[in-house]
Amino acid sequence: RGEMVMDPVFDALKPYLGDINTKEQGSLLAYEAGIASPFGIIGAQDRGRMLIDPKTECYKDMIIGIHQRAGDLTLNVCKTKQLTNMRSAGKDNDAGVVPKIEFSLDACIEYISEDELVEVTPTSIRMLKNPDIARKNGQKKN
Repeated sequence: RGEMVMDPVFDALKPYLGDINTKEQGSLLAYEAGIASPFGIIGAQDRGRMLIDPKTECYKDMIIGIHQRAGDLTLNVCKTKQLTNMRSAGKDNDAGVVPKIEFSLDACIEYISEDELVEVTPTSIRMLKNPDIARKNGQKKN
């Protein structure tokens, strides 16, 4: 219980080369808690590359994708299509959903910035905005 294997890799010791480059792209964040719908993901794909599939449970401020520009963007991937009685049977499929990007634990740790966290559970690896930092930033604005 509580055991883990770490595998450090040491390349070389070098003199200081300056600041470490930060990522140039922001993150796509979930607007609300819920289950991601194909309709919401298809709409969000225009903003960047997705890290989740349809029917993935997500929560507020969870990182759901990589923004194509700098800065973070909050999107509602839980929204569903308005239901009408003028719908054909084969119209509601996942045909427009691009497959998600698979991130390993190492890739997640490399991707996150100072105000983001990696959440590791037995079934998944997720990234999120640090709620403590978001709360502090919200207090400063008021």
